[in-house]
Amino acid sequence: MELDKNKSYTLVLGSQSPRRKELLSWLGIPFQILTANIEEVSKEQDVYAIAVDLASQKARAVLNKLKSESLTSKTSFIISSDTIVVYNGKVFGKPKDVTEAKETLTILSDCTHEVVTGVSFLFTDLQTGKIKEHLFYDSTEVTFNDITPDLMEAYLNTGDSLDKAGAYGIQGPGLTFISKVNGSYSNVVGFPLDKVVTELKIILGDDWRNFFS
Repeated sequence: MELDKNKSYTLVLGSQSPRRKELLSWLGIPFQILTANIEEVSKEQDVYAIAVDLASQKARAVLNKLKSESLTSKTSFIISSDTIVVYNGKVFGKPKDVTEAKETLTILSDCTHEVVTGVSFLFTDLQTGKIKEHLFYDSTEVTFNDITPDLMEAYLNTGDSLDKAGAYGIQGPGLTFISKVNGSYSNVVGFPLDKVVTELKIILGDDWRNFFS
């Protein structure tokens, strides 16, 4: 895509996740954080389409919030993502309580599941003024050891399971039962940083950093 290199975008992260904030900061580009609550329900059936659809819903909600608050929506480059855990065709989101977290982890114990993160880039073409959206996803396989009762109790007591898809986080005490990761580590954290860079190059070119200020 050809864009006017004399203009630049303000990067906006459509997430309040501290993990996504940290990962995005590693690009070395200044960015703002703006979130808008959505119901996080998708009508899609395919698991990859679900993750991408939810990411798109988040991005569009952020864009609408920018417009409603008369912020710089025309020069904003919004990045939103959504992560789901999939096992045997079933999607596992964030558990509503410790009981559901334990049920989820029991199902995933001693098995390999898939972590899918959908990502949306929502921005205005600086030449045409039209809204553009670039959607993609990344997928990683994660294998759990058998989660013994003592490990289960210890992990649930940390509270780490309650705000994460699949009821676990890879960057914390969940590592006590994670035996193998096949694919992007950052994707399991919730933001496939390497894939984000690849996709930025696809739509903005190798000098994609020059489009942000």
